[in-house]
Amino acid sequence: MTELLQTPLFGITLTFMVFVGAQKIYQRFRSVFLNPVMLAIASIILILTLGKIPYSNYAKGGDMILFLLGPSVVALAVPLYKRRQEVAQRKTLILTAIFIGSFSSVVSACGLAWVLGGSREVIFSLSAKSVTTPIAIGIVENLGGIPSLTAALVVLTGCLGAICGPEFCNRIGIRSPVAIGLAMGIAAHGIGTARMLEIDRMGGAVAGLAIGLNGLLTTFMVPLLMEIVHF
Repeated sequence: MTELLQTPLFGITLTFMVFVGAQKIYQRFRSVFLNPVMLAIASIILILTLGKIPYSNYAKGGDMILFLLGPSVVALAVPLYKRRQEVAQRKTLILTAIFIGSFSSVVSACGLAWVLGGSREVIFSLSAKSVTTPIAIGIVENLGGIPSLTAALVVLTGCLGAICGPEFCNRIGIRSPVAIGLAMGIAAHGIGTARMLEIDRMGGAVAGLAIGLNGLLTTFMVPLLMEIVHF
C-alpha cells in the first residue's frame, strides 16, 4: 500500500475519483457553493491530511494532470468557433471591455498589495491572479514572483468568481449574457467560464475568448507596468 501511494497512479486516481464525485454532488444539488473544483480541492486536502499522506506523493500524479490545463483552455475555442459570427458583430465592444478589464485587474491587485505593504514577490505573484494558470505561472516566474502562490490565488479567484460572479452581475442590473461572460472570462478565467457555459452558451463563448486575450494582454502589460511603477 505504501509503495502504491508513492507512484503517479495514486495522484491521478485520487484526483479523478474525487472530481467525479464532486461533479455528481454538484449535479444533484445544483448549488454554486458546491462548485466541483472547489469541492474537489477541499476533499483532496482533507484526505491527504487525515491519511497523513505527504503532498509530494500526491504531486507525482497531480503534476501530470497539470499538463492538461493547456489543452483544456484551448478546448474552450470550440464554443467560440460556433458563435464566431455573433462575436464578430460585437468585436469593438468586446476588445475594449477585455482591455479595460485586464488593466483594472492588474492595477487593483498590485495596488492593493502595495498599499498593504506586500513585498515585491507578493505583488508580482498577485499581478496574474485573473489569468488562466499556465499563463499566470509563466508570467510570475519571469518576474521573480512565487509560482505556487500565484497558482493558489488563480484557483481561489476562479472559484469565487464562479460562485459570486453571475449573481453579483444580476444584482447590479447587468443582464446581457455577453457582458456577464466577459466579466467571468476576464476575472475568473477557466473556472468562471465553465460556470458561464452552464448559464448561456453565447456568454460562455465570449468568456472563452476573454480568457485568451486577457492572458495575452497581461503577458505584455504586467512587465511594462512593473517597469514604469518600480515596485
